[in-house]
Amino acid sequence: MKGIAMSDQRIGWLGTGRLGTAMATRLLKGGTTNLTVWNRTASKAAALVAAGAGQVDTIDELTECDVVFTTVMASADLLAVTLNPGGLLTGKTAPKVIVDCSTVSEDAANQVRSAAVDRGTAMLSAPVSGNAAMVAAGRAAIVASGPKEAFEAARGYLETIAASVVHCGQNEEARLVKLCHNLLLGMITEALAEVVTLSEKGGVAPAAFLDFINGTVLASTFIENKGNAIRSRDYEPTFTSRSLRKDFDLGLAAARALEVPLPLAAATHQLIQTAIGYGYGEDDYVTLYELAARAAGIDREDQSA
Repeated sequence: MKGIAMSDQRIGWLGTGRLGTAMATRLLKGGTTNLTVWNRTASKAAALVAAGAGQVDTIDELTECDVVFTTVMASADLLAVTLNPGGLLTGKTAPKVIVDCSTVSEDAANQVRSAAVDRGTAMLSAPVSGNAAMVAAGRAAIVASGPKEAFEAARGYLETIAASVVHCGQNEEARLVKLCHNLLLGMITEALAEVVTLSEKGGVAPAAFLDFINGTVLASTFIENKGNAIRSRDYEPTFTSRSLRKDFDLGLAAARALEVPLPLAAATHQLIQTAIGYGYGEDDYVTLYELAARAAGIDREDQSA
């Protein structure tokens, strides 16, 4: 990638769900003029095409790009779009750099990384902290790992997408960092759900309790956002319970492999599973609060905000 100016690079984007669309939009608004997108459901790329991106019908058409970003849902999806026939690493040509921003297993990522090396492609793992709205507002964070030269090649784009960009290692370290991040998200949310429920059962309105917390040393953007969802009982998903369960599965598997006990994470994992069992799988994971309230016997008919 040495000697290629950012303005001359051909950028591909594979996966235009909510997060991928928000990230790619940041590149377009940041001045990237040579962006080409692919998505399994072509219509989901319409907003990016309207904003100036090109669109292709097959993944193979992205293989001549200098840098290709991938934002897919799960490990199987990453393997499919890279290693299956017609994938990024199976054609006559291959991208110079693949930047995978998905949260997938280390095993899947290592399979792709190995295949990339065989093709002369550098791979950067660059998972994102922040939902689509935070990305759009320029408040996301990215942790990246992989060859330093690949990081430098993609750095300008990553910094256009996110306010904070950190390089943490040469291989798959970023995957572990992101899993630790998501384990912490779940545990904090469960803790918040429990203490709101305790104060509520004792006669304190959730809004009053949350107003107090937001004025203390415990205040944070995350507590405020999840607190607002609790206040309104608005569970429109920024990240679903089912998606969080997937990351807890991966995080706890990593902990077993490294022989690290995670008792709080393990308990939260089971509570997330319980929330899914109660029908909250496609709602935001802050529905852990509904689970806590149910366990405490709070009568929703009499609840005030």
